Amino acid sequence: MCSFLFSLMATVFFSGTVFAKDVETTENKTDDPYLLMDLLGATFEQIKTDSVEEVSYRQMVEKSINGVLTSLDPHSGFLNQEETQEMETQTTGEFGGLGLEVSSDKDLVRITSPIDDTPAAKAGLQAGDYISHIDGVSVMGMGLNEAVKKMRGKPGTKIKLGIYRKNTKPFTVNLTRAIIKVQPVKFEAKGDVGYLRVSTFSGKATDILKEAIGKLTKEIGKDKLKGFVLDLRNNPGGLLDEAVGIADLFLERGEIVSTRSRNPEETQRYSATAGDEINGLPLVVLINEGSASASEIVSGALQDHKRAVIAGLKSFGKGSVQTVRQIPGFGSIKITTARYYTPSGNSIQAKGIVPDVEIPRGKFEAAPILTGYGEENLKGALDLDHAPVAENPFDEEKKDKKDEKPADYQLDRALDLVRAIWVANQREG
Repeated sequence: MCSFLFSLMATVFFSGTVFAKDVETTENKTDDPYLLMDLLGATFEQIKTDSVEEVSYRQMVEKSINGVLTSLDPHSGFLNQEETQEMETQTTGEFGGLGLEVSSDKDLVRITSPIDDTPAAKAGLQAGDYISHIDGVSVMGMGLNEAVKKMRGKPGTKIKLGIYRKNTKPFTVNLTRAIIKVQPVKFEAKGDVGYLRVSTFSGKATDILKEAIGKLTKEIGKDKLKGFVLDLRNNPGGLLDEAVGIADLFLERGEIVSTRSRNPEETQRYSATAGDEINGLPLVVLINEGSASASEIVSGALQDHKRAVIAGLKSFGKGSVQTVRQIPGFGSIKITTARYYTPSGNSIQAKGIVPDVEIPRGKFEAAPILTGYGEENLKGALDLDHAPVAENPFDEEKKDKKDEKPADYQLDRALDLVRAIWVANQREG
């Protein structure tokens, strides 16, 4: 037994020595693409011969390309034909899965944002959560594409995710996969304020939002309408053209965003066209740590042009541009090619958009309304023409229904902001 181990160690040491010698002889040509391709081919042959499990050449090539791309940044990668098709389907607004936008971080899968009205959102998963296990299997070393593939599946099938959340003990969530139909825009009249929710910047989001503004203006009435709340919380981004289009709905002029690559001559600038769809009415934009990419373009442009008050929590900080290049017959590569900059020249990357008014997550609990407690109830008060009625000062049954707890604390504060800005503008006017 000892003799066998010694022989094995000697073989390994000898092989390693020969390999090191070969590398040394080509040290001065380490950037020669032809020599490096020889190295890659030799490695593939060695894997094909010695790997404990059989691996096809196609698998090796795809994993090699993906390894190079994912080492550059968390948003680059290789997509095979199936994954490319799924990405294209997702951009159009309908796809299968759990309803999660994810990225790779610390060898785990980080939730960028849950999508509205999906299994993930209904289960209470939050931006910033980490997925540690999928059906009991650790994601450590799994790779983002493989993890995403495991989370996808036939609608109606079940999956169990292990979750790490800050300041919370690890826990598991049981989900049922579903067809995810994303409605990019929802809207609702909140009294005298129009509420606009944009959950993703998929195709036609700008047109749908423009139509929603018109409907809310008509429903509330021009004379009563005080302004709008644009809710971009947990919006992971989407198409650049839609982000530019939505920002342009509220701006009369000026730059919206610029993209700058490694080559200065390739800088692109996107500017607003004349026409403000809400005619200068107060606008509050809600963001949080799940607001990324296109959401940050819109909020950054509106903030820099002082067209809106940005409220909520600091955004995600994804200020990079990914370009998808098709490779016919194989799939596509997604590579980061540029960075986003706000009109003032600030990079969004790793900084995010800092809100003008920070609104933490919270809940509002109305205190009991005190009844029978005022000047008219004091003994001997002036103009008292009747005896005060004895009442229970903490009579919950008499509490005004309007004081019930709102469902969304941040949105409630944003609505207050719109009304406050409207009042201030009226006084200035």
